[in-house]
Amino acid sequence: MSVEVRLRRMARAEYEEAVAWYEERRSGLGLRFASEIDATLEAIGERPDRYPETWPGIREALVSNWPYCLYYQVHDDHVMVIAVFHTSRDPAVWQRRA
Repeated sequence: MSVEVRLRRMARAEYEEAVAWYEERRSGLGLRFASEIDATLEAIGERPDRYPETWPGIREALVSNWPYCLYYQVHDDHVMVIAVFHTSRDPAVWQRRA
């Protein structure tokens, strides 16, 4: 049974900015990136506990083939993604959101 996956406003903005950045680099690349993010979001919704807890109450899902992680919190009736985060960025940025 899957649960609803929600994105915080900042996570949604990071997602959209990354898609636009990749699309500007090469036509279709942003769509490929978005497809992989969406697949990761679907996997999280299907089994929220599948990815490791890397910070108290925060789980980290690596995005296949891309240097991105999704950081999320599991709640009773949904999952909240707090960051769509490039792996080279300072983790303190997303940790302040937790």
